Amino acid sequence: MNLISLINRVSIKKYYLIFFLSFLFFSCSNDDSSITSEEMEEKIDPTIIATSPCENGMAGKYPCKDYDLMAHISLSIFNAVSGNDSWGWTDASTGKEYVLMGLDNGTAFIDISNPSEPIYLGKLVSQTPSALHRDIKVYQNYAFIVSEAEGHGLQIFDLTKLRNVANAPVNYQADAKYNEFEHAHNIVINESSGFAYVVGSNTFAGGPHIINIQDPMNPTFAGGYSLDGYSHDAQVVTYNGPDTDYSGKEIYIGSNENKVAIVDITDKSNPKNISTITYENVGYTHQGWFTEDQKYFLVGDEFDEIQTGKNTRTIILDFTDLDNPKTHTNYTSSLPSIDHNGYVKDNLFYLANYTGGLRVLDISDIKNKNIREVGSFDSYPLTNSKDFNGAWNVYPFFESGNIVLSDIDNGLFIVRKKE
Repeated sequence: MNLISLINRVSIKKYYLIFFLSFLFFSCSNDDSSITSEEMEEKIDPTIIATSPCENGMAGKYPCKDYDLMAHISLSIFNAVSGNDSWGWTDASTGKEYVLMGLDNGTAFIDISNPSEPIYLGKLVSQTPSALHRDIKVYQNYAFIVSEAEGHGLQIFDLTKLRNVANAPVNYQADAKYNEFEHAHNIVINESSGFAYVVGSNTFAGGPHIINIQDPMNPTFAGGYSLDGYSHDAQVVTYNGPDTDYSGKEIYIGSNENKVAIVDITDKSNPKNISTITYENVGYTHQGWFTEDQKYFLVGDEFDEIQTGKNTRTIILDFTDLDNPKTHTNYTSSLPSIDHNGYVKDNLFYLANYTGGLRVLDISDIKNKNIREVGSFDSYPLTNSKDFNGAWNVYPFFESGNIVLSDIDNGLFIVRKKE
């Protein structure tokens, strides 16, 4: 049985064991003999690297297109071995911007109000021993953090503690915990409703475990849904898209391994499936995000590139009618690298493309199936191969235009569109 067939047949724990082993396999299979001493030094350099403008296709050592490097912080600054997820928080009282970056051994907090001089403020230590993965979201002034590690549960951290930090970096402990599940792959928050959706946990067959977080320090169980199986990731919105049958409803869109599931989750005690959709050459339905008009849903499949041997593919689904979703088109990149997490802001799709780094797609004419790459920043310049190295996540939602890229191997990058 090949790797993909095996992955598609195993439980979440076994899946992540295989993911980790494949991560090591692909890492070791790189042609390390081609890595120069300067490149190896870059991977372990403990300094903070400041602004490098994107000129003639390079920002310092990093290939780029129209995106300047504002700063780079290596993993050694965080005393970590690997990086994973990232999210952002803007302090409404001060306007300052902060990055929350997941690490193997905790969550780092970085003040990027001056993106060329980021300040590492401290780390929320993990509830458990180190783990490959954790995921972070924000509601009001609180961070909510899950991990695949057994016994981790949900950490809650009061972000206002970052306003005045003396003697940084500081090691923090969680301000509150929620232990109604053991481990989870991801957490999704609908900020307009005040509900969190933990997915890929040991509850509800990996489907959404719903938590009321309207009082962030006192989260309470609100329900769950298991009928569509395990969700690897999801987006939950208060719907205002073209299907008026669901206006004002809370809609859950789950990336559920071999399909996308659309669920009316307004009544937390009685979620109802609206529809499901699959697509050609399913490898592993990993993550997706709505266009801002909620008409199209952009899906990343994490294993189709390995399975088919083709370049990065983004699947675009037409969600005009939630009861009858359809495949709209596919976008295929010029790179062979694997897609991971992608998000939409305005008419741009920001994709963390593992070894391909950040890719920025113009989707302003998505209706007519015209999609094109308009920018990039490659945080992992050693290769663009189909390996589980490089960019894990991108956070493009800061009003300032600062864009955060968290890299498994090389730490935190802050980039910005060239003016």
